[in-house]
Amino acid sequence: METLILNDRQIDTMLSEIAKKILSCHTDTKNLVIIGIKKRGIDLARRIEKKFSEIKNLSLPVGALDITLYRDDFKELFSQPKLKKTEISFSIENKEVILVDDVLFTGRTVRAALDGIIDLGRPRLIRLAVLIDRGYRELPLQADFVGMKLSTALNQIVVVSLVEEDGKDEVILKDL
Repeated sequence: METLILNDRQIDTMLSEIAKKILSCHTDTKNLVIIGIKKRGIDLARRIEKKFSEIKNLSLPVGALDITLYRDDFKELFSQPKLKKTEISFSIENKEVILVDDVLFTGRTVRAALDGIIDLGRPRLIRLAVLIDRGYRELPLQADFVGMKLSTALNQIVVVSLVEEDGKDEVILKDL
């Protein structure tokens, strides 16, 4: 069974709200950078940065982080990993990093992303922004900026589709 959770307009509204919350916590934006976790986190990071431009005529650096080699289940999932490229063309030293992902679930993806960021330098702080928080954490992590908290069962998955990758914007809850 599939249930539509968010449509394109609702996703856009949530990203606007996330951007406003980030800006309200970061009034001094000169050291603010955004890093999206590949795959869909980078598309969301770019959209949030575009919202900053619309809200405050502000342009910030946006980077893309590939966490493949940092995953704790790397050996189980990949015999021949398909590496994507980490694209961060700016220093993160002493920066305020907004880390962006589509869904926060167990926390393991975020843990891998934190390891990846720390390998690049020492930011002043890292805050997490996610479109969907579905709970069931296995690690003591939480998002600072959340579009929607969604109650799910463990036998369900949250599928985020974005126009950049999938040709449409929607969030679906599927039974396994």
